[in-house]
Amino acid sequence: MASSIGRNGVQVYSSDLVSLHHHSHHYQQQQQPVKNTCKEGSKKDGTVDSYWSRPESRLWTVMLLLGTCLLYCARVTMPICAVAMSSHFDWDKKQSGIVLSSFFWGYCLTQIIGGHLSDRIGGEKVLLLSASAWGFITAITPLLTYISSAHLIFMTIARFLMGLLQGVYFPALASLFSQKVRESERAFTCSTVGTGSQFGTLVIGGAGSLLLDWYGWESVFYFSGLLTLLWVYCMCKYLLNEKELIIRLEHLAKGLSLSKQTKVPWKQLFKKAPIWAVIVAQLSTGSTFFTLLSWLPTFFKDTFPESKGWVFNVVPWLVAIPTSLFSGFLSDHLINQGYKTITVRKFMQVIGSGVSSIFALCMGQTSSFCKAIVFASVSIGLQTFNHSGISVNVQDLAPSCAGLLFGVGNTGGALLGVVCVYLAGHLIETTGSWVSVFNLVATVNALGLCTFLIFGEAQRMDTDSAYVDL
Repeated sequence: MASSIGRNGVQVYSSDLVSLHHHSHHYQQQQQPVKNTCKEGSKKDGTVDSYWSRPESRLWTVMLLLGTCLLYCARVTMPICAVAMSSHFDWDKKQSGIVLSSFFWGYCLTQIIGGHLSDRIGGEKVLLLSASAWGFITAITPLLTYISSAHLIFMTIARFLMGLLQGVYFPALASLFSQKVRESERAFTCSTVGTGSQFGTLVIGGAGSLLLDWYGWESVFYFSGLLTLLWVYCMCKYLLNEKELIIRLEHLAKGLSLSKQTKVPWKQLFKKAPIWAVIVAQLSTGSTFFTLLSWLPTFFKDTFPESKGWVFNVVPWLVAIPTSLFSGFLSDHLINQGYKTITVRKFMQVIGSGVSSIFALCMGQTSSFCKAIVFASVSIGLQTFNHSGISVNVQDLAPSCAGLLFGVGNTGGALLGVVCVYLAGHLIETTGSWVSVFNLVATVNALGLCTFLIFGEAQRMDTDSAYVDL
């Protein structure tokens, strides 16, 4: 057996050297970083280089806030113009309902695939692709009605395509934030961008109503569509470089595929209670928000016939803007003060689902218009705390496939929302009381909240345990 003499005169046999090299190589293999099972080629967990700097984060937050605002401007354009278009094209209520509901069916179909595609090729690219398409469709919608006499068919197809394209937006945001925003800043970023939904509703409600009265319903579509295309141009020119704008067809196809190397580990993820907890909570909050959004105007018209429409259609959304911003600031502040992430997430969710439900119940018990406005405003305002609860928790649990998981929950929430909206109408018809509707909202919220409080966690779940056990 060969031997050698070390610098200190210690005799070392070659077999020992081989053994030492073997153990060293084995140890290095054990020390490999946790393998990511959701996204091929993703960086190590906790890599800071991929995060936006503070100035970049602020600029992106402002631009995405504007993007969310324009998203809702385009989405609400048709409901605002529905009465004028029905009169112009001689549609009845049933035909108007077909056009309005066609958006929802398209919206449900692309949530999951949009999230998965964002996880693979980048959320910012999916956002710009979808915004370019929905802005173009919105701008040319008036022209489509003059192509032939089949106005109903063309408008239904246009709204369905609008739903398909806008369905990828929020899953893409979740994916983008999970990769680019630090955990201690995500709540404020998400809540700030989320206020765009209220801003958009207010902008199109005000400007759209004026344009409708002055220039006709066509001008509302031109206004919303052209502003969206202008936003896309500014994003491409000032925030993204040429390399980031190029999306090769093979990369797009690869992002849409679910090959063995990149397939999301459904069995592993969905065996974990925290994943189900955040999905169930997202189902409940999404469906109850959709229920209140659909029925609150009717509640005020039926209960307070003399009330002014602009009051109950505007005031609650105005209140929701500062509360959403405050919830994000409070959440990030508490985390920076040393509180556990999951504790803060659950605290936010208690306010967003629990306390807001209490004020929803109060609406059914009051006979005062002023009190009803206050209760509705507080209830809708506190629901924005969900942005700092479950919406961010998806990114805590699976940052590498947050878009896809968010899409799963959002799809379920939209579908359950349809059921709850129908059930609410059925309860009103059978009981003749609005109390049953608010009881339904509180019950669904309570189920989601309890599930999240019991099973919710904030540790990463999208890693391969085989590489964790050393």
